[in-house]
Order: sequence, then structure tokens, then C-alpha cells
Amino acid sequence: MDHQSHPQEPLQSSKSDSTEALVTVQEAVSCHAEGSDGKHVRKSHHSQEMKSNLVSRLNRVEGQIRGIKGLIEKDTYCDDVLTQIAAAQSALNSVGKLLLEGHMKSCIVERIQAGEHEVVDELLVTMRKLMK
Repeated sequence: MDHQSHPQEPLQSSKSDSTEALVTVQEAVSCHAEGSDGKHVRKSHHSQEMKSNLVSRLNRVEGQIRGIKGLIEKDTYCDDVLTQIAAAQSALNSVGKLLLEGHMKSCIVERIQAGEHEVVDELLVTMRKLMK
């Protein structure tokens, strides 16, 4: 299931006026924006659906962590706590995989197309961190 819009898929304008033209994701957003100081700042550009999905998943992980804390406070059997820790780690890894997929399909592709090939090294460093 793809939670990120493909860079060539059209997006509806946020205005309700039906005469508004459709724009592509590439025309609507960019991995770079200009900050208040005039310098380029890297920002993500996830769809509202993707943000909602990620926040929902992170809220569940947060709840799992609170639950694990409660299990420890109640002196729950260690194996049961470890099982819950594994479930929370798996859920957090799923969030990371979704972000990585979206990042590769949008920001990485966009930056390579713009001639910024050093982004490949940046991605490799990030992937090494995720695989620890």
C-alpha cells in the first residue's frame, strides 16, 4: 500500500474552486525551501494522509512504551516485557520504513535529478543508522 503520492500523480488544489488546475507533486512541493535567513532548508513534503498515518503509528508506539513502563512498574515477568519491547521496536521500524520509502521516492530522486549526487552518500549513512 503506497502512502506517499508518486511524484507524477496530480494533486487537487487546496482551494475548493473547481476551476483550479491540477498540479503535479513536483510542481507543488520541493525538498528545499528558503528559510527566513535566505539559506536553503531541507524539509519533508509528505501528504496530509502520510502525516496522519505516521502520527497515528507513532501514537500507538508511544502507547506501547507507556504500557511497557507500566509492566515494569508492576514487576511483570521479564519475558512478557521483552515481548512487548520487541513489538514496539517492530512498530517503530515500520514507521522508519515508510519514511525511508517516501524519502527515496521523492527527496532522493529529486536531488539526484538536480545533480546533487552526494545525497546517495547521505542516504547510505542514514541506512547504516537504521540497520544498527
